Amino acid sequence: MSYTAPIRDMAFALEAIAGLDQVAPHFGDSAAPDLVRQILEEAGKLAGEVLAPINRSGDIEGSTLENGLVRTPKGFKEAYKAYAEGGWNGLPFEPEFGGQGLPWTVAIPVQEMWNAANLGWAVGPLLTFGAVEALTSHGTDAQKRAYLPKLISGEWTATMNLTEPHAGSDVGALRTRAVREGDHYRITGQKIFITYGDQDWTDNIIHLVLARLPDAPPGSKGISLFLVPKIMARPDGSLGERNDLRVVSLEHKMGINGSPTCVMAYGDGGGAKGYLVGQENEGLACMFTMMNNARLQVGLQGVAIAERAYQQARDYARARVQSRELGSRNPAAVPIIRHPDVRRMLLHMKALIEASRALAYSAAASLDLAKRHPDAGERARHHARIDLLTPVVKAWSTDIGVEAASLGIQVHGGMGFIEETGAAQHYRDARITPIYEGTNGIQANDLVFRKLARGQGEAAHAFLAEIGETEAALAGVPGDDLAALGNQLRSGRQALSEATTALVGALKTDPKAAAAGATGYLRLFGLVAGGHLIARGALAASHALSRGGADSGFYEARLVVARFYADHLLSQAPALLHPLRDGSAAVLSFAEDQF
Repeated sequence: MSYTAPIRDMAFALEAIAGLDQVAPHFGDSAAPDLVRQILEEAGKLAGEVLAPINRSGDIEGSTLENGLVRTPKGFKEAYKAYAEGGWNGLPFEPEFGGQGLPWTVAIPVQEMWNAANLGWAVGPLLTFGAVEALTSHGTDAQKRAYLPKLISGEWTATMNLTEPHAGSDVGALRTRAVREGDHYRITGQKIFITYGDQDWTDNIIHLVLARLPDAPPGSKGISLFLVPKIMARPDGSLGERNDLRVVSLEHKMGINGSPTCVMAYGDGGGAKGYLVGQENEGLACMFTMMNNARLQVGLQGVAIAERAYQQARDYARARVQSRELGSRNPAAVPIIRHPDVRRMLLHMKALIEASRALAYSAAASLDLAKRHPDAGERARHHARIDLLTPVVKAWSTDIGVEAASLGIQVHGGMGFIEETGAAQHYRDARITPIYEGTNGIQANDLVFRKLARGQGEAAHAFLAEIGETEAALAGVPGDDLAALGNQLRSGRQALSEATTALVGALKTDPKAAAAGATGYLRLFGLVAGGHLIARGALAASHALSRGGADSGFYEARLVVARFYADHLLSQAPALLHPLRDGSAAVLSFAEDQF
């Protein structure tokens, strides 16, 4: 049940596919390839030696609530201390507030390691990252000075408080209230599903809370965002009195048991003191800065848990001896990795991992270029690209995490169903990722009703053109593997293009039909986008092989994985067109009383 960060695979995805060379010039020497590899190596040590060994024990022990205080599993607090002291929390943030100023393109692979090693632990720092982004974009200068250095250093953590018991994903229905009182507000209400709403890692926690003013308009237009500290800070920065908030209970969950998922109560004693972030009644827009960051990282959790499940299944398949080899006269049992169906499952997992990893890293590169590219047109292009890709990364990659974890259990056979092997934990942990930070159905609606509707699908058509360039490049390089990949990519692009046109039209004439096809469209988009990026990697591998060198085995494997992706996965793309274009009739015509 160990974990070894796949540094070589990560570096290849960064350098050959995501375009680290395009990002690095905007970050000076901090993003030089040699330095990036050193960062990945050091992060891999913390992930493999500190976080991974307490993954299983953390799942068994879980977090507990004692006298109003949360206790995390043995070793979690010490692991966080090592993480914060190593400066890992400040990797992608501005040096002005204590960050290291590295690109997200580098921070994202490092985040993958934390999540693969110990998802229950890693979900805590994830939310602090999002809070830093929100305060950087929407906080006042005073708020930035007071809170960003503590959050970036890891001295304090942060949470996101959206969901309420009666509202679920309908954030506009929230009832938590905020009443003006001088330079602050008094917050009263209850929130549920608050990850790391309390912990024993740090002296303070900053809660970002959505609430409604008494005179606010109804629905999502009347929501404001507030910064609510667990402990109030004095003017000199020292900690003062406890704020009026508490953990009511911890949820009993299917997975990520090491992380405390809290029910939070604000204002039992008259109102928790909070400070407005951004403008009144514009809180949802502010919170989306945090949510979009979190959605990208949750998508990465899908990649991470798939990698962890794959490593365990691969190692088990190498060690488990069972049955004679097919076609062999030798009656001796062999490792099950020699059996064709086991090989198919492992290659299926690996191909999904490589495609989804490339997509997440490529999205991170666009995030950096949208912020740092000196040309306004390029910034706008990458801003549109990251907006388009965020729901795909979140939903497609987390679905992959669940699929890969399930396959990992299957490779183990009956032993996979036994908790002691640890394979079942990966599945249980992965299963929350398609749900939180907006269910994958919500991500599909976001892709279609916001990202696709904007500019008549302009961003999607730009991405289709990008795929076309990869097709042309494949056609110019000899080799059966690349030819097969090119043929399947062409068919996939054509299907995605037809689907895009159909849904843009349906948005105007039949929005319910568009909604019924949204999940199919997102799946098709992810499948083709993954094929496009895995093809980029195959092209790079082919060029490397033509130059010769000692790494030929690595590059040959990239071509085999790409061929598998083309034959077994990308080939499914055209079949997805019919149900999303024509399948809405059955979905919408079935009477409610017939369910």
